Amino acid sequence: MAHTTGTESPVKQGIAAGASIAAAVLFLVIGVLSILQGISAARDDDLLIVGTNDYIYKFNTSAWGWIHIIVGALVVLVAIGLMTGATWARVAAIVMAAVSIIENFLWLPYYPAWSLLIIALDVVVIWAIATWKPATT
Repeated sequence: MAHTTGTESPVKQGIAAGASIAAAVLFLVIGVLSILQGISAARDDDLLIVGTNDYIYKFNTSAWGWIHIIVGALVVLVAIGLMTGATWARVAAIVMAAVSIIENFLWLPYYPAWSLLIIALDVVVIWAIATWKPATT
């Protein structure tokens, strides 16, 4: 088939728009969950700790809590920008999702199931944003 330079089908554009909104909403949820996780950790909640004595990146739970709160707040701000369709937000979302992956990798020994879930969601967000081709006018 020859490559056409015309407009794409409305169905394809609708799917692309839906996927981009879904990625933005998912990223917003990741940010809110990170903030809630941070609040819980900052309060020295013993329920969060699985148990790590010899972990090289060991911080107390209050420090980890503040890290999660700060990263979560930045993720929420970028997600809101992503919902508006801002180009800067696409780049910032990929960067912040990568930061979130690193943060949760380092948090892995403290709360492994939760960290793996957030890492997986961040990977989905990176994929969705990286493959999203917004309509040009």
